[in-house]
Amino acid sequence: MDAGRDLVRDFETCALPAEAFHHRDHIRVAWTYLRQMDYPAAEKRMSDAIRKFAGAHGANSKYHHTLTLAWMRLVAAAIRDDPRIDDFDCFSGAHPELFDPAAPKMFYSPGLLQSEAARCGWVEPDIRTLP
Repeated sequence: MDAGRDLVRDFETCALPAEAFHHRDHIRVAWTYLRQMDYPAAEKRMSDAIRKFAGAHGANSKYHHTLTLAWMRLVAAAIRDDPRIDDFDCFSGAHPELFDPAAPKMFYSPGLLQSEAARCGWVEPDIRTLP
């Protein structure tokens, strides 16, 4: 059994309880998508899947578009840095910065991240450019 494949399946089918889907799981799903498809397709699949998952668990208001895409960009940059790592545990050990939920604050001010514009659509960072 492949734990990553099971996680993606359970996430996409909304079989995973909301309280069982943590930040590390978000990163693992992003990593899986980005290794399976090109960036635009992975970004769309992640955005669609998170919206579906949030809706299925009565948490539509939790979806945040800018944060979703910012994390996708950060994971994609880490994959570009280490493209030969094909094991998620090795990848996560090489990129501990991805497991700090506060990492987007290096790129975005709190006011911008908390804005409705950032929640509903993509906004460019106002502190420094994302990789």
